[in-house]
Amino acid sequence: MSKQMSFSKIENTIFHDFRNKLNHAESTEDLKKFFIYSVQELFSNVFLGKMTFNYEDVSLDPDGEPHYQLHERLLASKDFRDVWDESDLPKVVERLANTAAKHHIRLEKNPSKTEAKIRM
Repeated sequence: MSKQMSFSKIENTIFHDFRNKLNHAESTEDLKKFFIYSVQELFSNVFLGKMTFNYEDVSLDPDGEPHYQLHERLLASKDFRDVWDESDLPKVVERLANTAAKHHIRLEKNPSKTEAKIRM
C-alpha cells in the first residue's frame, strides 16, 4: 500500500485569503482570476519550484463537473501526475473550484450587486 500525500495544510493557509477575494469580487471574471491565482499559489507551494505554472494551466468551469479544467501540459508531465495521482491535491483543487463556482452562480443570479460595486 502506497503512502498518500496530503496538502490540506497548504489549502488551509490559502483558503482564508481565497474566500476573502471571492467575497469582494466585482464580476464573474474576477472570480475566475482569483481561482486561477489561488490554484497557482497552491501548486507553487506543493511543487516548491520544481515546476512552473502558467495562467492557462488551470481554468474555472462553473457549469462543468468538475468545476475546473487542467491543461494537457500539466497532465502530460510525469512530475505533476505522480503528485496528482498519489495525493489529495485533486480534492483540494475541487474544493476551491466548488467554492468559486457557488460564488459564480450567486453573482450571475444577482448582477445588481456587481453593478452596485462597480458604481461605488
